[in-house]
Amino acid sequence: MSKYFLFTFFLIFTLSKVFPQKEDSVVYSGNYSIKVDSIIISGNKITDYDVIKREMTFTVGDTITPKIVSFNMERIFSLGIFTKVSLIPVLKDSINILYIQVNESWYIYPIPFAELVDRDWKKISYGMYLFVRNFRGEDETLFAKAAFGYNPSVDISYDRPYLFRAQNIFFNAQFTFQNAVNKSEYAKQLYGKDFNQKFIEGQISFAKRINLYNKISVNIGFDYIDNPVFIKGISASNQRIDRQFSLGAGYELDTRDLSQFPSTGIYALADCSLKGLGEEGINYQIIDIDLRTYKTEFQKVILKWRFASRLTFGKLVPYHDFSFFGYSQRIRGYFNQEQEGNDSYFTSFEMNYPIIRDINMNLNFIPVVPKSLLSYRFGIYFELFADAGAIRMEGQNLSINDFNPGYGGGLTFLFLPYNILRLEYAFNPYHHSEMIVDIGISF
Repeated sequence: MSKYFLFTFFLIFTLSKVFPQKEDSVVYSGNYSIKVDSIIISGNKITDYDVIKREMTFTVGDTITPKIVSFNMERIFSLGIFTKVSLIPVLKDSINILYIQVNESWYIYPIPFAELVDRDWKKISYGMYLFVRNFRGEDETLFAKAAFGYNPSVDISYDRPYLFRAQNIFFNAQFTFQNAVNKSEYAKQLYGKDFNQKFIEGQISFAKRINLYNKISVNIGFDYIDNPVFIKGISASNQRIDRQFSLGAGYELDTRDLSQFPSTGIYALADCSLKGLGEEGINYQIIDIDLRTYKTEFQKVILKWRFASRLTFGKLVPYHDFSFFGYSQRIRGYFNQEQEGNDSYFTSFEMNYPIIRDINMNLNFIPVVPKSLLSYRFGIYFELFADAGAIRMEGQNLSINDFNPGYGGGLTFLFLPYNILRLEYAFNPYHHSEMIVDIGISF
């Protein structure tokens, strides 16, 4: 009898481990609409709770739906300091609890690098950079870089969201020294050959976050520009060396879900900079406008549209501050064609379809490397695109015929939150085709 008792006890004990008793909790799924009674955050070993909560569109007492949960998960991931973010609504003991689980990314990168200047494979820069992100848990960024090769430079910057938390004030400071190759064909013709200019630039800025989506900013800076000779146009002043103060102000609207690769929302930027302020005869202005919209159709296809313009005004705008295509801003189909002028106009339409929609990929089997560096949000998207851009010189009229159109398709590989790789093939109306290998999102 004792044998049967022991066998029965063993069987019950084993089944209780394999099939544990159901707790008084239910994970919400499908379509739901619930009031949040509690929020519990876990996994943030360094990150302050407020860094996460201030990106959310709701708080305790508000009602959430699957759409709201998905949007807020992407907004938290957009901080760029997590490799994984999960929002799980659970009913437990008659209380609706939202569990927020995060995996923090590696935050310090003292590593050598090699990169393409102006996205050009013929212009390779190399050196060492130190990137320290979220080191005190407040989403701060400290960046230092020493670059050699093409356009040798030294860059130092410090970015602090919420310098004053109660007032939602952001702070940024940056310093740059660069020995840069002139990129203006007009300046090259005046000088007679290629030449370098030395730039020493410093700037501090403050931003006020009005609410979750709107931000305004102001900045002040000083630029020291050492030209090889005095030529009007290469120099903005009446001397070989330009010394100029600058003042700027801007407005930013950002309702995107995932800033690294958006599928819904709007991004808009308007920025104005006053250069020189009349000192040493330097007095010109630059206005930047950028509008981007994102929408998901049929639950899969991401449609994106962008319009951007850079406008310059003033009696004399130096050639180094002209608006350019063929450098950081490029038209696919004319990817390597360089254009310059006072004003630039650019528009782009893109469609993305997921081949592999964002999966969490872990390479923890690789030894020595920290696990947080081996965890990615991976995805592959097929894309179709159409770009068009035009340059206008002061005094010229602009027409639709001035725009150079390009179009094509390709693949986008996501390795979030770290980077994006794009392989594209582009055409233009003149039967020119080109293969493009590029880093980062198109827009």
